[in-house]
Amino acid sequence: MTEPRWFSQAYPPEGASAAEGIRNQLGRPELDLFTILVRESAQNSWDARCAASTEPVDYRIDMWTVGPAHTGAWRKLLLADAPTNTENFPLGETLRRGSVRVLAVSDRGTRGLGGPTRADRAVGAEHDFVSFIRNIGEPRDTELGGGTYGFGKGIFYLLSRPGTVLVHSRCRTPQGGYETRLIGCSLWKSYVVAEPDGSRRYTGRHWWGDTSGEVVEPLVGKEAESTAQRLGLVAFGPQETGTTVVVIDPSLDDLAPAAAADYLAETITWHLWPKMISSGGGRPAMRFSVTCDGISHPVPDPRETRPLNMFVAAYEAMTGPDGSDLDCLRPKRHLGRLGLVKRIMPPLEPSRASRMLDIEDLVHHVCLMRPAELVVTYHPGPKPPSVNQGYAGVFRADVSMDDFYARAEPPTHDAWNPQSLDRPGSTFVQTTFRRINESLDRLLSLGGVARAGASNVALGAASSLFSGLVGGAWGIGGATDYSKPGSTAARALKSERAGEGTSRSTRGRAASRTAMVGTGRVAPAEGDVAGDFGANDQWVAEGQNSGGAMPRRRPRVQYVGDAVYHEEGEDSLLVQEFRLPVPGPQRVRIDLAVTLPGTGGRETDPPIGARMPELLGWEDGEGHLYVSDALVIEGGESVWRAVVRPAPDTMTEIGIKVEAVRAP
Repeated sequence: MTEPRWFSQAYPPEGASAAEGIRNQLGRPELDLFTILVRESAQNSWDARCAASTEPVDYRIDMWTVGPAHTGAWRKLLLADAPTNTENFPLGETLRRGSVRVLAVSDRGTRGLGGPTRADRAVGAEHDFVSFIRNIGEPRDTELGGGTYGFGKGIFYLLSRPGTVLVHSRCRTPQGGYETRLIGCSLWKSYVVAEPDGSRRYTGRHWWGDTSGEVVEPLVGKEAESTAQRLGLVAFGPQETGTTVVVIDPSLDDLAPAAAADYLAETITWHLWPKMISSGGGRPAMRFSVTCDGISHPVPDPRETRPLNMFVAAYEAMTGPDGSDLDCLRPKRHLGRLGLVKRIMPPLEPSRASRMLDIEDLVHHVCLMRPAELVVTYHPGPKPPSVNQGYAGVFRADVSMDDFYARAEPPTHDAWNPQSLDRPGSTFVQTTFRRINESLDRLLSLGGVARAGASNVALGAASSLFSGLVGGAWGIGGATDYSKPGSTAARALKSERAGEGTSRSTRGRAASRTAMVGTGRVAPAEGDVAGDFGANDQWVAEGQNSGGAMPRRRPRVQYVGDAVYHEEGEDSLLVQEFRLPVPGPQRVRIDLAVTLPGTGGRETDPPIGARMPELLGWEDGEGHLYVSDALVIEGGESVWRAVVRPAPDTMTEIGIKVEAVRAP
């Protein structure tokens, strides 16, 4: 049986690439190493999928600490003939100092690393092995593939503290059989060694495998399978092909292993969600999983995860009749398809993965992708006029234009840089961004202004939620609104039977707290007047004209906290908590209207086919929902909730009004 050994590459007379240059070929990306790992490795897996298979590509990331049953084999096998200078080859110190931690990226349902194992013999169509193990910077050879430069494999070495990986692969042979291959690769830095015949320079590239021939070769067949078993690597099935890249001693960026696994799982969803969704009742293109020490860390479902569910909806709009074609006029070319969705939504809670993409509390981005449908980046557009409104878009380049967009990408494939192209390529990419921005301008063209009389009203609880765009309003107090002055006593029985609205007085109209929610603006109802009297409750004598009546406190609405959005499926509901602090029965009503964009007009009757805001009901403290336009509530300290479905793409006014009810 062949025992694997290390081979260190010396500089040949004709020269070679130094390890430092290869490690630096990814440049200085803005994304962190974990994010690049997910993007580049999944891209490699997708490009290597078996073309004839209808099964999804299985992609997984596993982290574990090498157990006692395998630690001895790791040290014995991987330290054999290894360079002893830890400055030039740090793997030895890593293996000797204690437990060994590894991270494995695996794919199945892919071709594996097939073809010749020597670079000088890789002249045919199949050369996956030498492209990944031997050569650096080969051009893309997969039509409409995600990769372009062949630099993505460098991330495996950058993530490993000692710059070392094991590659375990199974591929088809030209004869129709299967072959397992196992080889180790280390990439650190060039160095000079004093030898008997003089000093000699080494590139800093090392391979671990069968050194019996003139070139180090991978272990193959039974020897590869036996050695992989000794190391504790997962074996391939009888007819299974694919590749596992084992990163030795990965840098976790100061994260605990379990936290790193969670971050990897979330990163997969943010960057690979197009491969996770199914369309037309079919299966997704790829399956993903993450484990840490044998414990599964679920990869979030993009259809159920905010705000990625919006990008999924935008993708479906892009592929359906609601999508739009983007074109360049000079020269005339079809650029691709764009889908956009806009929704009322609560502010986001940013995560580590979303912050990496500069997506914080608001979504106003268009996901860019090429025909391979791998996320390139999330292109930020103009912010919507409200913190409670977001939009998401998806642009997919046309197949005929793929080469232009591919050449506009940096080695990390996370941007489109028109300045890196000559014409007409630069024109096509610049025009793409211009067309996207034009579409976003149309999407956000629902301006709208608040009605006059938007002052002298306490915005109260809504002020923080809707801060930033308050339509000409200022507050003089807290979240307390009073009913109409002069109508605080119980209405006359005649008025109740006649179903009249709240009575008027010479002191003004009813005060109400209102919120523009379709676009998240806050404004009062037209002509409303309110004052915050604090502890100085006003008293009104019922029947004062007839004399001798007992005075009663004026009923009022006291808002509790901020108005908040709740998501139920794809619905966003506005919920406002309130209480009626004055004892006695009181009737609450809601006043809903829509302010037309660009006008100041207030509409209570919708145009044909248009939706109006809708009161879903009044919810008590125990969660019981009372579906009624008007509800009699006993005043006190109980907290109630008004639940409203706002009209989409509008500025919706919401006002809660209260009036006293004659006790039976």
